[in-house]
Amino acid sequence: MHQGTLDPSVQPIVDDGKKGVRIAHVFKLQGKDHADVDGIIAGDIGAVAKIEEISYGSVLHTAERVRLKPLPLPKPMFGLAIEGTSKGAETKMGEALAKLAAEDPTLEIERVQATGETVIRGLGEQHLRMKLRLLKDRYGVEVETRPPRVAYKETITAKAEGHHRHKKQTGGAGQFGEVFLRVEPTGPDNEDAVDGLVFCDDTFGGSIPKQFMPAVEKGIRRVMHEGAIAGYPMQDIKVSVYDGKHHPVDSKEVAFMTAGRKAFVDAVQKAKPVLLEPYVTMEITVPADMIGDISSDISGRRGRIQGTDMLPGNLAVISTEVPLSEVMSYSSQLKSITGGTGSYTMEYSHDERTPPNVQAEVVKAFKPKEDE
Repeated sequence: MHQGTLDPSVQPIVDDGKKGVRIAHVFKLQGKDHADVDGIIAGDIGAVAKIEEISYGSVLHTAERVRLKPLPLPKPMFGLAIEGTSKGAETKMGEALAKLAAEDPTLEIERVQATGETVIRGLGEQHLRMKLRLLKDRYGVEVETRPPRVAYKETITAKAEGHHRHKKQTGGAGQFGEVFLRVEPTGPDNEDAVDGLVFCDDTFGGSIPKQFMPAVEKGIRRVMHEGAIAGYPMQDIKVSVYDGKHHPVDSKEVAFMTAGRKAFVDAVQKAKPVLLEPYVTMEITVPADMIGDISSDISGRRGRIQGTDMLPGNLAVISTEVPLSEVMSYSSQLKSITGGTGSYTMEYSHDERTPPNVQAEVVKAFKPKEDE
């Protein structure tokens, strides 16, 4: 309570609501116990129950709208990828996670499109362990956890040409489609790109009938989404289809979709493909006598120190850029180095090419799906 009193006779308004809410009981909390009280006054911390309109940051008021500056909260940094242990658990998991996130502003739920994972982020391992216990005890949802994958991206660095002839004969009508195309890298800010792809139809003379060109593009876009070398989304590529062949009876959309997809993969593999990895900017706050230890540790993680600022209280803030893959679980490592006295903030900065040894490991781990 900031001012006034609150008891069951008061019907406060929540935020910008028009109608007051009914307060049936006012409680004071002591650990897990709550005692019913007549009311609370300014300076008290109390609790009310069964008011669905209240969410984190809501203000209850009886006069004109009151706005309060929200409390500063630490940004959730520690992440875990989670997956339901059964089909039933997967169905209930989304709704249960949404409820947990609504009551805890330091818990974030993210569906990472590039990796296909559901990732929960919190303030540390203990925080997430407690939330996963709640998920099981309160909602009956059991999940498996693992470190989240890094959301790499794929692109090319050179021009190349690709070709594929799809021919399939199974008794009756067959499938036939042949596609010749070329690929080249584009800039990241190309205005003609749609989802990272510039698609051009440079055919002439009806080598590929116009009604099959959308199927060719669909096959190419499927590879853009699924990746060609390591299973990650592709970006900044221009594809020009310049020739092909068709059959008056056997040519079908599925044949040209398959031919376009495999011709694109053929071209990408010749166009010096590279993996791009996300870099983050970090501000690490530590005691001043640990600047050397932290700087050495960050350098060992392929990071670049951008600067150091001194703060009152013998503290220092180290600004750095570092690959996300190297600091996925940095909270526990920073705690170990500083004895629990260090803290950090982190946010996405940009993408850079991965070193050849890192790219080789990621590509080696990729297991492409078999064609249906």
